Amino acid sequence: MSSGFNQKQKEVSIKELAALVPDGASVALGGSFLHRGPFALVRELVRQKRKNLEIIKQSPGYDIDLLCRSGVASRARAGIVAMEGNFGLAPFYRKAVQSGALALEEHACATLTAGLRAAAFGIPFQPCGGIHGSDLAGLNGWKKIDDPYGTGESVYVIPAIEPDIAVIHANEVDSRGNVRVLGTSHWDRIMSRAAKRVLVVAERVAENEVFTEQPEVTLIPYFMVQAYAVVPQGAWPGSCWPHYEIDYPAVESYLIDGNDALQAHLDAAPEAIIKELI
Repeated sequence: MSSGFNQKQKEVSIKELAALVPDGASVALGGSFLHRGPFALVRELVRQKRKNLEIIKQSPGYDIDLLCRSGVASRARAGIVAMEGNFGLAPFYRKAVQSGALALEEHACATLTAGLRAAAFGIPFQPCGGIHGSDLAGLNGWKKIDDPYGTGESVYVIPAIEPDIAVIHANEVDSRGNVRVLGTSHWDRIMSRAAKRVLVVAERVAENEVFTEQPEVTLIPYFMVQAYAVVPQGAWPGSCWPHYEIDYPAVESYLIDGNDALQAHLDAAPEAIIKELI
């Protein structure tokens, strides 16, 4: 995969990183619900008034809700969508689906993962169990094939899902663009392998020695990363273990309806309150 960037040019501002996402792109967003999502970049897409994005994620919440609320997203392939137990369903996402403003291809987390795996492996489809009896297969036109090894069983196969861009929020990145995530990586690994390009938002820059001495900690190698931005607390109002937890009052404030409440939320974001975006 060619990044199109010289290695020394990979670090950019969050504004420049978001500018690499064109209108109409399909974008896979890392993290899960309110945990380690690339929310600083999502907010910057809103500020830059991006349009007609397709969002791909197994368990989105705040991110897709914000993009629907601001009119940035018009299509989605997603599994469960919620603001988690404290807040219930994602209200602006739900309104967008009900009104037809968002065209939804509904998935189970497993089926979306199967489609991403197919793209990562360079094959047209991926078998997926657990779909028999679900309406999802009929709604999406998924095909079922017989076991070619003669057991008499059949399995649904999910077509490949190849996002234009995967955006990952990481704990650390080094100067070359190697990416490290602490704790669970959710579906970030398979997203990065399935997508045509990878953009990264990181909490901090780590020394190259961390990656050369412990290569097993590298979730995404540098040659797959087009560009990255360093934004401390970039997953706010969500968590990024072990650096910070969910900011529950900030999520509650976000859920207040109205343009003034939305603008106040954007203005309160960590990347917005510093004088110069980094």
